[in-house]
Amino acid sequence: MKREDRETSIMSDGYRVGVVDNLDKLFEVLPDYVRIPLEQQENSDDLIEVVMDLGRPPEARFAKGFVILSDRIIERDDIDYVVQRVGMFTRDNRAGIERTLHRISCIRNRLGNIVGLTLRVGRAVYGTIDIIRDVIVSGKNILLLGPPGVGKTTKLREVARVLSDEFQKRVVVVDTSNEIAGDGDIPHPAIGRARRMQVSSPERQHDVMIEAVENHMPEVIIVDEIGREEEARACRTIAERGVQLIATAHGNTLKNLLLNPTLTDLVGGIQSVILSDEEAHRRGSQKAILERKAMPTFDVVIELRDRDILGIYHDTAQAVDLLLRGYDPRPEVRKRTKEGTVKVIEEAKSASFAEDLKTLAEKEVVPELLENRPLRVYLFAVSKNYVQRAIAQAKVPLKIVNDINQADILLTLKSRYRNKGSKIREAENRGIPVHIVRSNTYNQIYKFVQDLFGYSEISSDNGDSGLIEAERAARRVLKAGEAIELSPRSSSVRRLQHKIAERYHLFSQSIGEEPFRRVVIYPRTLEEVHHE
Repeated sequence: MKREDRETSIMSDGYRVGVVDNLDKLFEVLPDYVRIPLEQQENSDDLIEVVMDLGRPPEARFAKGFVILSDRIIERDDIDYVVQRVGMFTRDNRAGIERTLHRISCIRNRLGNIVGLTLRVGRAVYGTIDIIRDVIVSGKNILLLGPPGVGKTTKLREVARVLSDEFQKRVVVVDTSNEIAGDGDIPHPAIGRARRMQVSSPERQHDVMIEAVENHMPEVIIVDEIGREEEARACRTIAERGVQLIATAHGNTLKNLLLNPTLTDLVGGIQSVILSDEEAHRRGSQKAILERKAMPTFDVVIELRDRDILGIYHDTAQAVDLLLRGYDPRPEVRKRTKEGTVKVIEEAKSASFAEDLKTLAEKEVVPELLENRPLRVYLFAVSKNYVQRAIAQAKVPLKIVNDINQADILLTLKSRYRNKGSKIREAENRGIPVHIVRSNTYNQIYKFVQDLFGYSEISSDNGDSGLIEAERAARRVLKAGEAIELSPRSSSVRRLQHKIAERYHLFSQSIGEEPFRRVVIYPRTLEEVHHE
């Protein structure tokens, strides 16, 4: 069967079937000694790109491996032969073949002459968004992330077709390098009834995005490769005008994007916040912390892990908040099976501390109890031997850990805290309480250990340490719904007691004057308190 017939049969069977690649039109622009051996390849359906570099033999790259197509080396006439048969190269050194999705990129020498070509195969793959169809039609703003080659642009193309044809929406595609809708003035049929706005140069993409909203009344705007700060601002402008925005961005994961200073605004941005003493004590953190600056531009973030597996963060704001506090939000992971069905292989999960209070009550799930495990401390510039000796002498449930990710607290010296080393900054950013001893001596460390567990203070009636007392009180508050007042403790212990209350999503505050200052845990959530 000829390739043209194969493409027609695929199209006639509906969008859920197969691929349209127009390989014949790509082969037509190649010299015979490159084209003929390429046509003879049995796995041409897996062809990714053809590379032609001056002074080297032509090469075909496939999904698995590559093939040298000829012993003959590429000469300047061969480069010119191809250049004359494709579209005009724009400022981003890209061209195309009219009415196809193929992309031709060039490499130039210092004088501006073309010395290399990469002819990348563009394919219209129908049915690629069935795995995220429910998310696409939700009307939410969606950002696709992932490494090159996993199908981000292919999915955008199919999104444009489905929303414009099946759901009759007004869709505008902002096509910076003609990658979505192909070369030429007439867009490729793969985008359906969606309209395409071309961009004269990559630097003007943000202007065309705003122009699309102001001039053409779209319900949906689709953009490929958000990579500049101006484009990030344009995305926020579009979202604020009530237009659904679906885009891809440079970055493989949500965490990478959050740390990218240029694009972090897409997911809400980061700002440094100075807390009041009371709020810092309540949170059990330092006064300087990182928080999300604003609501994310994109409501949903989808990480494309490969062509058939992806992770979906259905609530970008919550996921970013967890990341900034040093925890790992788990997306919903979906997979397309060999049979073509979509399977959820991992449900979306938040860290236990971030679960809703109602969910905790319904499931009768509580965080891991300190009374069932030792408190974990990470040491920074503090003698491990002294700490181990103090633990043994005081007989307290304190354990030294070597990974800050496993620590409940960090212990360091006053001099090191002034310098704000990387580990101290990391602990503060994660909300891990930082405790300080004046000097690296056994007496100072032993006193810290006693103070930490409340053994050198006014003791409670039952002799519990301050931490275990807070754990048990929080559980009683959840069950009985009544406030509980704890025993007087030092500021360092109260800080940890506030953190324990926060783990149970309960409100707490310190009352009284030293040395009788103490913590009260209330049966109200933080959200209820803020609402009041």
